[in-house]
Amino acid sequence: MELQDLKGKRALVTGGTKGIGKAIADELAGAGATVIVSARTKPDDITHHFIAADLTKADQVSALAKEIADTFGGIDILINNVGGLTTPGGGHSTLTDELWQQELDLNLISAIRLDRILLPQMIEKKSGVIIHISSVAGKQALWNLNMAYAVSKAALNSYSKALSTELAEKGVRVLTVAPGPVRTEPMVKFINDYATSAGVTPEEGMKQLMAQTGGIPMGRMAEPEEVANLVHFLVSPSAVYLTGTIYAIDGGSLPVIN
Repeated sequence: MELQDLKGKRALVTGGTKGIGKAIADELAGAGATVIVSARTKPDDITHHFIAADLTKADQVSALAKEIADTFGGIDILINNVGGLTTPGGGHSTLTDELWQQELDLNLISAIRLDRILLPQMIEKKSGVIIHISSVAGKQALWNLNMAYAVSKAALNSYSKALSTELAEKGVRVLTVAPGPVRTEPMVKFINDYATSAGVTPEEGMKQLMAQTGGIPMGRMAEPEEVANLVHFLVSPSAVYLTGTIYAIDGGSLPVIN
C-alpha cells in the first residue's frame, strides 16, 4: 500500500502529461492528492483532471487559475514543471532577441505568472508548497549547447530563492528541484539529434555530451520516477522545515558544491 501522506491535498502539475511531469502527477495521486495537470494539448490516456493551457500566454494562465478556483477552490501544491530547451546551440551568435525571449517566457516567466496568480489563496490560509523544476544547467551552462536555456534556469533558481525568503513567514514553502539528464523523450531526441549532427552513434553522442559535464558518476541517466520521488518528499509533511533550497538530482554529475 502506498503512503497516503497527501490525502486531501490539491496539486497542480504543469507540463504534467508526459516525462517528469507525468511521473510527478502519478506519484502525488498515488499518495492521495487530487491532481490537476496542464499542458498545451490533451493526450488520449490522461487519468488526472486536465486543463489545456499555454503558460507562456498571460490570458491562458488566468483562465487556468479561474478554472482551478471554480472547480477545486484553490490548490495546496504547485509544481512548476513546464519548460524545456527550445533554442539552438552554437553560442551567442545564434541567439536572436526573439529566441532569448522565447526561452525566458517558457522557463521563467510562465512560473512567475502562475505563482503570482495562485499565491494569494495559499497566503490567505497560511499553507502551501511551490516546487520549481529547474535543471543542473542553471549551475553549469554549456555555451555550445544550451546557453539561453541555462540562463533561464539560473534566473529561475534565483527567483525561487527570493520568493522562498519572502513567503517563509507566510506559511508557504518554495523549493527547487534541479535534475540532471533524465530518460525522457525530449532528452532521447536531444541526444539523437546531437549524435546525428556530430556524425556518431547515439551511444557515442551520449558519451560526448556527458564528457562536457564531467560525466555521471552513477553511470546512467535518472528515471522520471526518481525525480517524482524527490518531489513527493519535498511536498510532504516530512519536509515542513525545508524551504529555499535547490535539490540537484543528477547522479553526482554536477562538479560543484551545492
